Amino acid sequence: MFKKKHVFILLCLFLGLQHIQAQGFFRRGNNIKNLENFDKNRWSWGYFLGFNAYDFKFDYKKHPTQDIIIDKTTGFNVGLIGNLRLNDYMDLRLEPGVMFTQRNFMYPEIPEDNLREVKSTYVHIPLLMKFSTKRLNNFKPFVVGGVSTSINLSSNENNPDDNSVGEFRMNTNTYYYEIGFGIDFYLYFFKFTPSIRGVFAINDELKRDLDPNSPYTGNINSMESRAIFINFTFQ
Repeated sequence: MFKKKHVFILLCLFLGLQHIQAQGFFRRGNNIKNLENFDKNRWSWGYFLGFNAYDFKFDYKKHPTQDIIIDKTTGFNVGLIGNLRLNDYMDLRLEPGVMFTQRNFMYPEIPEDNLREVKSTYVHIPLLMKFSTKRLNNFKPFVVGGVSTSINLSSNENNPDDNSVGEFRMNTNTYYYEIGFGIDFYLYFFKFTPSIRGVFAINDELKRDLDPNSPYTGNINSMESRAIFINFTFQ
């Protein structure tokens, strides 16, 4: 979960950038646009930094007395952006990045050895369609949606050991759909974009134990990631 200190840091970052660019953003008048020809380029490039909060959605074969408890932590995102302009209101975007996260599982129905720390490093590759409004002076709101895939470098999928010896395993490849929104701010030297996006897996990510009656995986029909990305883009 995002804590107050993270919100404060993000707010300070945003206000700081606005202050640094204040002369170019405001002083010349409401009818003067920064980077006036930026959106006329066929291709544009950039990078992003951000935070994530990953969770899991469980579907059980038989609903347990107590659900699996997931302790979520705040992770980190970093990646690149390639943007193809289709027209004044639509862009096709490729945003390959690396996401670092950790989720801790607690199995309340297992009396001993009931905690699993699941650290994940995802190579995340989304293909997104961006739908923008008409530019309003130096900012432009948008919504974005699309599909993505990821490679979990920490999946343990090919590890012969399982939960019987303390190894929690996941499938390496996952597929998602994504939807979100944000605002493009046209500053004096670059375009700055804060955005928030929901990411939803559409396939089962659980690698089951060898024992079909395992207390860790035997009752789970499917396990699918859910995540929130808060990204800050610089182009």
